[in-house]
Amino acid sequence: MKKVVLSLALVAVLGLSFTSCRETKESAEDAVENAAEATKDAADDVIDSVKDAADATSNAVDGAVDAASDAVDNVKDGAENMANDAKDAANDAVDSAKKAGSDAVEKVKETGSDAVNDAADKMKSGK
Repeated sequence: MKKVVLSLALVAVLGLSFTSCRETKESAEDAVENAAEATKDAADDVIDSVKDAADATSNAVDGAVDAASDAVDNVKDGAENMANDAKDAANDAVDSAKKAGSDAVEKVKETGSDAVNDAADKMKSGK
């Protein structure tokens, strides 16, 4: 009877070990499939990240170009304004000089006229 019990135990253990090995094989195959799928997903994520980085770089370059263009326009406008201000100041200085010259001529005429009149008066009066 011992032999029968031992034989049954041996058959049960062998049966379990074969079943267990088959499950382990299927489990290993599933793990390989899961790893391959995870690797594919990770590669897709890397590709998406690279595309996003390229888009961000492109946007940054476009922004820098726009900023540089705006800066050039501002410098150009500032230079034009400064040139116009200098031109206006020069015109104002010329106008002021003309007025001062005209005033001086008028003052000389007035003084000369007064001197001539005084001299004529002196000659008339004989002094």
